[in-house]
Amino acid sequence: MKDIATPVRTKEILQKYGFSFKKSLGQNFLIDTNILDRICDFAEISKETCAIEVGPGIGALTEQLAKRAEKVVSFEIDQRLLPILADTLSPYDNVRIIHSDVLKADVRKVMVEEFGEEKDVMVVANLPYYVTTPILMKLLEEDLPLRGIVVMLQKEVGDRIAAKPGTKAYGSLSIAVQYYTEAETVMIVPKTVFMPQPNVDSAVIRLTKRKEKAVQVDNEDFFFAVVRASFAQRRKTLMNNLVNNLSQVKGNKELLEKVLSDVNIDPKRRGETLSIEEFAQLSNGLYQALQ
Repeated sequence: MKDIATPVRTKEILQKYGFSFKKSLGQNFLIDTNILDRICDFAEISKETCAIEVGPGIGALTEQLAKRAEKVVSFEIDQRLLPILADTLSPYDNVRIIHSDVLKADVRKVMVEEFGEEKDVMVVANLPYYVTTPILMKLLEEDLPLRGIVVMLQKEVGDRIAAKPGTKAYGSLSIAVQYYTEAETVMIVPKTVFMPQPNVDSAVIRLTKRKEKAVQVDNEDFFFAVVRASFAQRRKTLMNNLVNNLSQVKGNKELLEKVLSDVNIDPKRRGETLSIEEFAQLSNGLYQALQ
């Protein structure tokens, strides 16, 4: 049987089921098996690997994962795709489709039930653009026992995730993801290999889970609050952003000046120039000063 991810077979499947794309669900199906092969390569999928997928569509990536992995569990929110997936993936007995919104699912419980304990698990997905960040942050914040995540997403979001300090793309998302993982862009994917064609190119990013978080912080919630406040208005200085946007120190310029001086950070700098290590020093200094 021909691979799902070809223009001809994709059209055949869509016509057979009279399927129409829902823009609200960000449905763009890949029609290039070479790209899917490379995604599986980047994720280092082998017979010892279990894969979690989000948004399988008509099963193009799922099929390639099923050929390589021990087992694939895929979360699909669109009920209309369930009979299509039952058909297209019928040759593979190592695939389980769960009809659920992954944002509401207990992914850890699913992993234990479907894979058992102590498995090599990767998340591999072509993520819908409109929920990329919430899905990634859920998977990272829940500290799931994953080796890592390889996902295709909007190129602009990929740029932000992998960005380094001092660049235009660097921001609170870069720091949030890099706190938990080592992030790299491994491939740019042109919009021409999707049906229907999106308006922008995509990127494949690989997130390798860190054994230890990138920095040690006294309070994670406070650390991320400091980071978000520092980027609230990108053109403003660190001092201005923090004094106006960090609720715990709002208006308390003296405290801020003292802590910034203690950790040797110039208050005139902008948030995008600080490394994750500097944010940790600033956050810890402020947290201790507020106790």
